This record gives sequence, structure tokens and C-alpha cells, in this order.
Amino acid sequence: MQPTRTPVRPPSDPSLDIDLSAVLAESRLASQQITPASGKWDVIIVGSGAAGGMAAFQLATAGIKVLVLEAGRMLDHQKEYRTMEWPYQSLRRQRLPPEMRGLNVAEYNFVDRPYGNHPQFDKYKKLSSYAGNSFTRNWVVNEKENPTTGTPYAWVRARVLGGKTNFWGRGALRYGPLEFKAASHDGYDVDWPIGYEDVKPYYDKVDVLLGCSGTTEGLAQVPDGIFQTPSKLNCTETAFRAGIARLGRKLIPGRAGVTTDGLMNNRYRAKCMRRGRCGRGCDLNSSFHSPAALIAPARDTGNLTLRPYSVVREVLLDESTNKARGVRVIDAQTREVMDFTARVVVLGAGTLDTTRILLNSKSARYPNGLGNGADVLGRYLSEHIMGVRGSGYIPARLGKAPTIDDARPVGPYIPRFRNVTDKHKDFLRGYHFQGGGGAGEYPTMAHGIPGFGSSFKTTVRKYYPAPIAFGGFGEVLPRWENRVLLDPVVTDAWGIPVLKFEYKFGDNEKKMLVDMADSIEEMFRAAGAEDIQIGREALPEGWSIHEIGTARMGTDPKSSYSDQWGRPHDVKNVFLADASPFVSGGTQNTTWTILAMCWRTMDFVKEEMRQGNL
Repeated sequence: MQPTRTPVRPPSDPSLDIDLSAVLAESRLASQQITPASGKWDVIIVGSGAAGGMAAFQLATAGIKVLVLEAGRMLDHQKEYRTMEWPYQSLRRQRLPPEMRGLNVAEYNFVDRPYGNHPQFDKYKKLSSYAGNSFTRNWVVNEKENPTTGTPYAWVRARVLGGKTNFWGRGALRYGPLEFKAASHDGYDVDWPIGYEDVKPYYDKVDVLLGCSGTTEGLAQVPDGIFQTPSKLNCTETAFRAGIARLGRKLIPGRAGVTTDGLMNNRYRAKCMRRGRCGRGCDLNSSFHSPAALIAPARDTGNLTLRPYSVVREVLLDESTNKARGVRVIDAQTREVMDFTARVVVLGAGTLDTTRILLNSKSARYPNGLGNGADVLGRYLSEHIMGVRGSGYIPARLGKAPTIDDARPVGPYIPRFRNVTDKHKDFLRGYHFQGGGGAGEYPTMAHGIPGFGSSFKTTVRKYYPAPIAFGGFGEVLPRWENRVLLDPVVTDAWGIPVLKFEYKFGDNEKKMLVDMADSIEEMFRAAGAEDIQIGREALPEGWSIHEIGTARMGTDPKSSYSDQWGRPHDVKNVFLADASPFVSGGTQNTTWTILAMCWRTMDFVKEEMRQGNL
């Protein structure tokens, strides 16, 4: 019996051997040239994704000098967005290189934290989250350098210009009254200190600025927007829609943060050509990616300075004024420590990284983290519970000629139907489903079909046009005990204390999961599907990538961390531009609300600066 060996990288593989020397040199040069003494800035922005990008765009286009600090490197989208790469171009058929490994579902739950310390991963140079693949592998972080501790959590992080907007799911759903005033609806927890009417004008502005495709449906649980041309349901999905309509449920085209008609306000983006490979990064920038949609236009103003390789450790406090004076940065390459100063600090590093920076911002006045006198910071962590999945085949489509069914940015969507007008006896809040059907670029259902040879191929062709599948997203109730804090011992590769998770799905989510599985089975049966398969187990905590709430906003400093502008109650020149101030999240994806809320907050910052209050 021969011993097992670590696979060897092929001598030349164009899908793995991407020449990034130019963008790496650009990143090194920028980090060397931009120092605390090289300029004077009005605002420091931490992060360059949805939140950081929108903050930079809004402030720079208003004539404000901003410094954007990105923990990763710059991006060469022409080389790195491999939208049109075919599997046969890769000797490994688009698998990860042999020296890299992504965590799987079981490992999140059963491998001790930090994940990267486990001996089974010693032979790999890089261990990524489950989101690491051939197209994202150079963007997602190395778990060995960026550990976490505590309870299992599938934290997806990207350190590169634009962050996760380079490969996000493109779901552009608005929060509505059911989210902003959830407590008034069902009595649990508290309402946001603002309402949908406060944010709606900014949703509208985001739709126009960035492009959003969808259909007007008039549903209270998912408000309509200003839409560009939507994608269409294919034949398989149309049959499914007719079936579930008998249950009083709707299937609508997905709402996508993609310009399908083109934009007159951005020379870096072109309209969608419906190629259906958006998750790799769109080389036309039709999909909203922060580098082209926000950062590039902001740089064109001459008011934005971008420093890559800037790992922010903490916000620096001026004890005499109780205001932030800047941030402390560790250069990711050289490990040099630098203090950058500005009148205002905006944190848009993502819910968990922003919270980590704030917890690490300790001082004599705030020994538990900046502005954290009430011990609220890090608590009320929330996201979506996922894992329930339904699949099957629509009989009317068996054996039909295949059509191009996946050439679109997102699949269709089944909006929330629980606890909208009625009240479920077992749980609060609700869930929705995303998915789709028809013939895709690759017949993944073939892996579940037995046989081989010509008969196997005939069967695959028969079923190819007919599959349909949907997965659920359920709201996780915000709870005091679900939190992150700093690990007292473990640090990352730059010596910064890491997050320790104390987070678990609760009884409400578990009861919701049962109903979610029962309802998707009910819908598949109503649609007359065959070979129905129902997945009933939850995916690991964190899988949704929709973290919110760890610096929740409110009017009472004893029960909330920030005010309605995402500003810590006690520190008046720091603003949180990501989802960390969100009070609750409903079933919707978070990105479009991050963009709208950030725009609203930046309007407030601009006015406060104009009046001399900042």
C-alpha cells in the first residue's frame, strides 16, 4: 500500500499562476509613500467594502479630504475577475491549489478553535473559510494568520480592496417596517430608533446610483425599489410558481445589485450581459463592486487617499476632549506601527472587525473598549440561520430541450410569509427562500444520478432541464448573551487580540428551522415535484455572512452603544458605517441596507462638519 502524498501543483496552470506582480508592487509602493507625515486628512475611513466605499464616495465627492485604510492589497480586476474562465482552462478543474484548503461544514463544528492550529491542516500554507475557492482564494484571509476562538463560527473575511463586495451574492433587498419596528409588531426586544420612512430616500438614491434590478410587487415584507430591467423566471420556475400560488405564496424574480440597463453616472461600469458568473467578480463591473462603483469615482475627485496593507489596531482617544484623534495602524507587510490622525473616524470594516477594533480601543476612560461603559459593545450579535434546503424535479420539464436558464445575477426569491399578518404559535419573526431551477452551466444534479456510460448520459440529459432547489434564510433573534469579546491570550499575526465567540442559535431559531423545512416540502409537493429531497439541519453559525448588531443603535446609552447616526453615545466624532449598529435584521440580505444607512450617516457627517461641530 503506497503512502498518501500531498498533491503537487501542475508545472503550469493558467488558472493558478495569475501574475499579480504589478498590483502587488503598486500596493507596496502606496503603503511606503503614505505615512502620517505625508498628508493631512479630515476623515479616516477604515475599510473599502460596501460601507467604507460608500463613506469614501460620499465624503470625497463633497470635497472632504479622506484617507481610506484597507487591511489588504489593491485589486487588479482585469486579471482577478475571471468571469469568462472555462473549467477546461484549469488543469485542476477550478479546484483550489494543493497548498490551500477551505474549511468544510463538519470541521467548523468539530475542529477546536483556532481552526488553523489543528494538526490536520499543518501541510497547507493557507487555510480559508468555506468561501475560499479558485476565484476568491487570493482575497479571503488565512485562518492561520487570523484566528478566532470560542464557539464555532464560520466567519468569512476578505482582505483586499473592496472586501466581500468582490464576490457577494448580489441580493439587494430592502428592510421595511417589519424590520425597523419589529418589536412593535411582535413585542420582542426593541425597535430601531428610526423607521423605514427615514431610510427610504436613501434606498432610492442607492438604487439610482448603483443600479438595482427587480419587479414591483407591492409587498409589505420586502418594499419595492427603483428597479432596472429584472431577470425572468424560466420554465421550471414558472411551473413551481403556479404550484405554490395555491398555498398563497409568491415566487418573484430576485432583486439584484446589478445594473441591467447601464448607468450614466459611472464610466467604470457597463450593463449586465447576462453571463451568470457574477460570484467570480464581474469583469464588466455590472455587479456592484466597491472598487469600480465607489472607490474609483471617489479617487477621481482628488480628495481620496488610499493606503493598502493597513491593519487598524485601535481608535486613539484624546482623553482631554473625549474625542477620537485618529487610529493606530500596523503595516501588514513591514509590521511598522503608525498613528494616523483626523477630525473624524469612520469605521466600515464589517460588523465583527469594526467591533474588534472598538474593543481593542482601550484607555483609562474606557478600559472595556471605546465608549463601552454599559458593556453593550459586542453583544446582540445576529445573522441568519441557514441549512434548510428543498430540491426536486418538475415533471413537465423532464426530457425537454435545455435552455440557458442561469444567465442572470440572482435566482428567484420566495418572500417571507410567516408572522406577516398572522402569528405563528411556535416562533417569532420569519424566513424566506432563495434558489432557482432549470438548466445550469453545469448539471450538478448528475452527481446524484446512479449509473455510468451511455445510459447514464441519457438520464442526465433527461433531467437536465427539470431540477429546482431553494434554501432558507431565517432571522436570528438578537440576544444579550450572543456576543463577541476579546480573547485574553490569542492574537493574530500582527499581535492584535482576536475575537472570542459566545454565540449559538436559540430555541426560536430551532423551532423556525422545523417549520422552514416543513414549508419548503409543502411547496415542492404543491408544485408536483418528483424525487423531493429536504435538508433539515442547520449550517454552522456564521454561514450567512450577514452579521449585524454588535454596536446596536438606540436612544438609551444604558441599553445601546450608538445613536441613530451610528455614533457611540460617548464619543462624538466616531461613526460606524457598516451593519454593527443594526438593531434587527429580518430575513433580508444586509448589503443594500448598509449602503443606504451609510449614505444617511455620511449626510449627517457632512452637515456636522459644515457647521463646525466635528
